[in-house]
Amino acid sequence: QRCRILSEEDICSRCNDSSRREDQLCIVEMPSDVIAIEQATHYQGQYFVLTGHLSPLDGIGPEALGIPDLIERFDQKIVTEVILATNPTVEGQATAHYISEIARSRDIHVTRLAHGIPLGGELEYVDSGTLSHAFAGREKY
Repeated sequence: QRCRILSEEDICSRCNDSSRREDQLCIVEMPSDVIAIEQATHYQGQYFVLTGHLSPLDGIGPEALGIPDLIERFDQKIVTEVILATNPTVEGQATAHYISEIARSRDIHVTRLAHGIPLGGELEYVDSGTLSHAFAGREKY
């Protein structure tokens, strides 16, 4: 009911885990994204699964993604940081932008997963779109 992850219980085990941070909310497109993050990181916050991305041409709007539930969660004033982990597709970027506007209007800090060159990757083999995005998003070293 809280995160929209498929579970036999009303509240999943991650949402029931009192050791997880309630003030951080990672927003993903699919339940499989949660599993990938859990296996690859030490993230200890909460999740919200959209089960897709905004796609007006396909009739997928905010209601289909549970955005009203997400807004209700934001309005509880527990979440202080939203981590946008939608896919780096046009639809994923649009969905992230839409959610970021909602979160920022409620003074919630918004971050987005970095995109770019994979660890161990070689520049000559990276596609031009990824290289361009990585170059534009470079950080101080």
